[in-house]
Amino acid sequence: MPRPTFARLALAASVPVSVLALFALPRPAMAQDEEASGDRVNMVIVYGRDECPQPRGDEITVCARKDEGERYRIPEELRGSASPQNDAWNNKVLAYEMVGRSGTMSCTPAGAGGFTGCAQQFISKSYAERNQAPAIRFSELIAAERARRLSTIDAEAAATQQRVEQAEREYDARRQAQEEAATRQGSAPAQAPAGQ
Repeated sequence: MPRPTFARLALAASVPVSVLALFALPRPAMAQDEEASGDRVNMVIVYGRDECPQPRGDEITVCARKDEGERYRIPEELRGSASPQNDAWNNKVLAYEMVGRSGTMSCTPAGAGGFTGCAQQFISKSYAERNQAPAIRFSELIAAERARRLSTIDAEAAATQQRVEQAEREYDARRQAQEEAATRQGSAPAQAPAGQ
């Protein structure tokens, strides 16, 4: 087996781990849902007053609108970093304050009332996670577009049903009129010979 050269090692070291992690991620549920439903979905981010592209055929086009100032910026999801080097100094100081904390409102097993701070810690963590959620939720936009399309389908189906029922009534009226005319014609010749 050949030994790796210095150039190969340098190339492998230069590829960020986050880029390699992207290839290991599973496909998002949204894409799987799209394939299961059979709908083609076009997800577009438009900025300012740009027009949303028109859907082609049965394609669902969903546009997420962002402010014009966001057009050339790095996406919000990629702006932050979990690296300790990029952490704000204030966060580091707050972390050091929590190191030796015990007792009431500390959420630790040490000290009297240490459990009392756990609920507040869960609430704070929940708010932090909710604030870090992506600003654009394409799955919600796609669900809203599908609901809008289904509502128009129901209205179109009701209109079609009314037209079909009206055509059936007209057909029944014509058939009944023809039957009555046929019975009148059948009875008219029978009366004519009796009058002679």
